[in-house]
Amino acid sequence: MTQPDWATEEGTANYCLRLKGKVAEGHFRHQHDLWLSTVGVGTYLGNHDTETDDLYRQAIVRAVELGCNVIDSAINYRFQRSERAISTALSELAQKGIGRSEIVIATKGGFIPFDNSPPRDVRSYFEETFVLPGIASFADVIQGCHCMTPKYLLHQLEQSRRNLDLDCVDIYYVHNPEMQLAEVSRSEFNDRLVKAFETLEGAVSKGKISMYGTATWNGYRNDPGARDYLSLAEINELARKAGGPNHHFKVIQLPLNLAMAEALTRKNQEVGGEKVSALEAAQRLGITVMCSASILQGQLARELPPFVGEVFDGLETDAQRSLQFVRSTPGVTAALVGMKQIRHVEENLRVAQIPPASPDQYARLFQAASS
Repeated sequence: MTQPDWATEEGTANYCLRLKGKVAEGHFRHQHDLWLSTVGVGTYLGNHDTETDDLYRQAIVRAVELGCNVIDSAINYRFQRSERAISTALSELAQKGIGRSEIVIATKGGFIPFDNSPPRDVRSYFEETFVLPGIASFADVIQGCHCMTPKYLLHQLEQSRRNLDLDCVDIYYVHNPEMQLAEVSRSEFNDRLVKAFETLEGAVSKGKISMYGTATWNGYRNDPGARDYLSLAEINELARKAGGPNHHFKVIQLPLNLAMAEALTRKNQEVGGEKVSALEAAQRLGITVMCSASILQGQLARELPPFVGEVFDGLETDAQRSLQFVRSTPGVTAALVGMKQIRHVEENLRVAQIPPASPDQYARLFQAASS
């Protein structure tokens, strides 16, 4: 029998069984009929060369072997090479007996991606790749780099499916949609996002993606008065408008780390008339949260205050302690961390061998930070 070309509840449950005894209780979380690891592999940084491609391939394979079944990318990461490196890693994992249905793959569309390397003439590249074929016009592009029209998103999804060599992407994000607000009104932004969501609902119905969401940087963390602020409740309503009560807007991605805790601490969202944090808003709306920048591109992998190590005992390095903070935060499903070195994979995935921090530990961390 042919195995599904997407993550399934049975497949991800089997993955949990595969890792039984190798990871701690609480390392996997059940969201939207999938079992997801509390640490995920990010593929953002790195040179656009074959050496880095191979590093990512090896890192992803090793991460999956050690208990990480969440892999995050975007079509613009390393000029589409990160998605292609994931494809080669999935092929190698299949040869090792780890099936596609066990692994959750997320990618994003919205930024203008180059192909393998930067073009000599960006304008000519965009014109030849997108304008002449009728995929997007120059007028569709915001700040010279961002587009989320229906035709453009469909094109990007198809290219990502080719890059990943997948029929179905498990999670597809509109990438940093708040960038549009730099040049369009809030009402125009809402109209554009509804059309984007309608497009992605169509992709779900055709089996090209399983669910979708928004991957943001500032949007859900900013003060409500900021131009690029996003209200999660309002975005959820736009998804309802696009797809009805059973819409597939199920996931968001935002930064959270020891230096950027706004998603937890800032009550900038409103749900049911109550001011809450972005994480609390997501919980109330039934939306899964994936956290990017868990160690802030390595800046939180060293020289943390001593009290962090005192609270998060049982861990050896500051990178592990930073990951433990994020994966233990109430409302977080997975802490995403960029990994392309085997030694970093093995260091970071040691957190899978201990449970997420208890509420008491978590409270003590904030008490120590404020004293």
